[in-house]
Amino acid sequence: MKSLLKKLSEACGISGFEDEVREILKDELKDHVDDMETDIMGNLITTHKGKEGKPSVMLASHMDEIGLMVSFIDDDGYLRFVKIGGINDQMLLNQKVYVQTENGEVPGIIGSKPPHITSAAEAKKIIPYKNMFIDIGAKDKEQAESLVSIGDAVVFHTEFEECLNDLVMGKALDNRVGCAVMAEVMKQTDCDATVYGVGTVQEEVGLKGAKTSAFKLNPDMAIALDVTIAGDHPGVKPEDAPVKAGKGPVISFADASGRGLLTHPMMKKLLVEAAEAADIDYQIEVGDGGTTDATAIHLTREGIATATLSSGSRYIHTPISVVNVKDLEDTVKLILEFLKRL
Repeated sequence: MKSLLKKLSEACGISGFEDEVREILKDELKDHVDDMETDIMGNLITTHKGKEGKPSVMLASHMDEIGLMVSFIDDDGYLRFVKIGGINDQMLLNQKVYVQTENGEVPGIIGSKPPHITSAAEAKKIIPYKNMFIDIGAKDKEQAESLVSIGDAVVFHTEFEECLNDLVMGKALDNRVGCAVMAEVMKQTDCDATVYGVGTVQEEVGLKGAKTSAFKLNPDMAIALDVTIAGDHPGVKPEDAPVKAGKGPVISFADASGRGLLTHPMMKKLLVEAAEAADIDYQIEVGDGGTTDATAIHLTREGIATATLSSGSRYIHTPISVVNVKDLEDTVKLILEFLKRL
């Protein structure tokens, strides 16, 4: 699991540029599934064919990560950018990045005015991203344009590392965690149900790939695999984020205060029963913040019975986050038990 997660974490794939992640998953699953295709949106759809008359289940994990896109190159060769996905501006400053170009990666750093010449009033404010730039070392616009183009994707340059107590840290764990879980389930499942392992695109910018792939597959039920906020660190009240990394898979009963997903009662029951049957510690979450691919999936066609299974992640939607690998392994076990019991 750690080896696969490292490959996925260090791959580059902001929304709309998920190719590298998709190729890793294709290579991982090519000998373990009955069918594999990439649709026009870029979703990877893999299939474990079950027995006739048994239910079909979609396991959806978005492949994209938050990042940036080059929007302008100034006369001095500095790059301006827009944000792709939800990123707080204070997370950006002085981060190392790679610009993904047709000819390979170009390293750079996000810069702004240094503190020595910042006024007292400015120092108290968060620097807006529009006042930042990417420095790739170019001497002028002409040299910069010979290396990068407007529209190129920009990803954070963060290495995957192992920490203490089964913790790992890296970039894009939202949602390469879900991709790793999906891949492991598809490699191990031997159930009577038809299982679709789907790597979706463009979740961070509107749940787009989930909408189209769910419409195509029209499964009987679905589980979105993602991460959620782990609040087990300083500065977070337990009532605001009770999930803890290392305390087991997270079964969401509601997200975005119900504006996103209100989990189907049957799915809640089946997942809880599977966790208890397999003697897996689990957490239940009722959230008022963000949402997942499940929101788009459960509203497809006449409706699909849908749930979300997550792993607790510290510092999500930043250039580096932390998860507990045991949570991922237990999520795989829970899903396999869920599928076996259908």
